[in-house]
Amino acid sequence: MKSVKHHNRFTQKLLQSFVFLLVLSLSFSAYSQDIDEARQKEGKKLFKSLCASCHKLDKKLVGPALGGIEERRENDWLKAWIKDNAALRASGDKDAIAIFEEYNQSNMTAFPQLTDKNIDDILYYTTVGEMPRPGQEVVVNGGDTKEKSAPKWLIYILAAAIVVAFLIIGSLLKTISELKGAPKTPGLMGQASELWAGIKQNTFLHVLFVIFGALMTAYVLFGTLFKVGVDEGYQPIQPIAFSHKIHAGDNKIDCQYCHSAAKHSKHSGIPSVNVCMNCHKNISEVADDTKVVMDDHTLTKTDLDKEIAKIYEAAGWDADKLEYTGNTKPVKWVRVHNLPDFAYFNHSQHVTVAGVKCQKCHGPVEEMEEVYQYSSLTMGWCIDCHKETKVDLKGNEYYAKIHAELAKKYGVDQVTIAQLGGKECGKCHY
Repeated sequence: MKSVKHHNRFTQKLLQSFVFLLVLSLSFSAYSQDIDEARQKEGKKLFKSLCASCHKLDKKLVGPALGGIEERRENDWLKAWIKDNAALRASGDKDAIAIFEEYNQSNMTAFPQLTDKNIDDILYYTTVGEMPRPGQEVVVNGGDTKEKSAPKWLIYILAAAIVVAFLIIGSLLKTISELKGAPKTPGLMGQASELWAGIKQNTFLHVLFVIFGALMTAYVLFGTLFKVGVDEGYQPIQPIAFSHKIHAGDNKIDCQYCHSAAKHSKHSGIPSVNVCMNCHKNISEVADDTKVVMDDHTLTKTDLDKEIAKIYEAAGWDADKLEYTGNTKPVKWVRVHNLPDFAYFNHSQHVTVAGVKCQKCHGPVEEMEEVYQYSSLTMGWCIDCHKETKVDLKGNEYYAKIHAELAKKYGVDQVTIAQLGGKECGKCHY
């Protein structure tokens, strides 16, 4: 009877182990199926092509943040608003009129061509947000997207699973030992010491420990190496406290007014103080209530007027005599965005040909007091953008102009120029 009892205990341990592993695997599979990936991708595609120029998920752009919009508005109302918001306002809808007034009576583009399914897919994307990549946690509603090594709950589950697995294995070893005739050790401490002795004597567990330790070491090591040179969030101290929020945000100065080279050159260019003087020759001080909040201090009118004086000193401008002295000094700006030497990036290809907005890479600069590196600028980040962004080069005005100039230069037709390859074509086609 004793032997049968031990066999029953052994069977129970096996069943308990199987049930635990089954429940754990089902919980992971259930979590992975929470998001409809195909629907999310379709909604994201439509959002990027139709909505992204005016809306973001997590913060206000031209229009309001759309993350979790279905929690704030009814589905039918959203469909009516998206298809023809002017008609919805004309019907006397109070919410539609209130939004129109809140955004300075700016007319939103109507999308009557969208089907209900198209709109539902877009709204689904605004609800679930981005599909998290391995090692990434995404917060949609009112939060920022941040990369982490792994979600905390997943680490806790894995740690608990490992501990429970070792306890189950140790318990099975103890049961097998008793089946072989070893005496049962009374008391909790005695059972624990016997369990530990069984683990120390088991070669399989030693191998398992070594493999697990090697994998964890490789994970931490490669994770650390992949972060080398990734300066996301880098924000150096500049020689002049220049607020992009005041210039690009409050005063609506276009990015390419200062960084004009971005349209036709590889580099966007750092504006010279002469560009600053186009405005600041007549603006020698800021408004009385102007404030700029830096990381650890706030600049008031007195401080900001001194920053304008630094521009005058660099340009050699005498504010009292209203004339240039000729004594100029360079402004030693600190570069924020740095790419590796082997990475070729051409601003004109992205800005002029692809029509990519500056905010796509540099983030909401119009909201930054101090500019910082908004994106990771890694190769994977660039590849993801290239997969999502579709550029139609056929009939592109930029390419047509270049081809016409080359055809005139070499005395051949444009089709031949487009097929030549070599150094000239390599400037654009890379």
